[in-house]
Amino acid sequence: MLEAKGIYKSYGTLAILKGIDLHVAKGEIVSLVGASGAGKSTLLHIIGTLDRPDRGTLVIDGTNIDKLSTKQLSAFRNAHIGFVFQFHHLLPEFTALENVCIPAFIKRVDRKAAEHRASELLELLGVSHRSAHKPGEMSGGEQQRVAVARALVNNPAIVLADEPSGNLDSENATALHQLFVELRAQLNQTFVVVTHNEELANIADRIVHIKDGQIEPGQAQ
Repeated sequence: MLEAKGIYKSYGTLAILKGIDLHVAKGEIVSLVGASGAGKSTLLHIIGTLDRPDRGTLVIDGTNIDKLSTKQLSAFRNAHIGFVFQFHHLLPEFTALENVCIPAFIKRVDRKAAEHRASELLELLGVSHRSAHKPGEMSGGEQQRVAVARALVNNPAIVLADEPSGNLDSENATALHQLFVELRAQLNQTFVVVTHNEELANIADRIVHIKDGQIEPGQAQ
């Protein structure tokens, strides 16, 4: 599902990534862990096509990302990659259902079809009773579940999560972690998760340790 080879990234004279190789299979949950500044989020942004590497190759679901124009890259990202961040980034003026539909609307999915898919996901994630509520009327855990539904609405090849439980209390964090496992079981969904949370890291099929911009030696990549 994901193949990154020889990924390098610097900002000015500061080298952040120094030759990362990472392979992720379909339906696999992989956790990226390491100290702050190790390069985890930079790698996630490159995998998510939000940034381009200085050199290296990235193939997602059979598509070589290097070959895509900026416009093609935007369309690919919308259709094939889902994002879940520490802060849910829901739009406050829209309901839960409308927030989940937004990536589908950008993809030009028919409104009825988009709303049907969004409703199914809100039901699956246990927040269908909040579909008509705006973010300010929901708890933090509910908002993050709506954000997960939004990430899934276009049936992405891969979901990238950056500290997804970092803003949740322990009970909601545990529930979110279990949700990822359930989504993998039900949808064969692939996840790459950056986290400092040991509990979340340990539910993964594989933990990849990043130190000083490199994957620590001796790990299966």
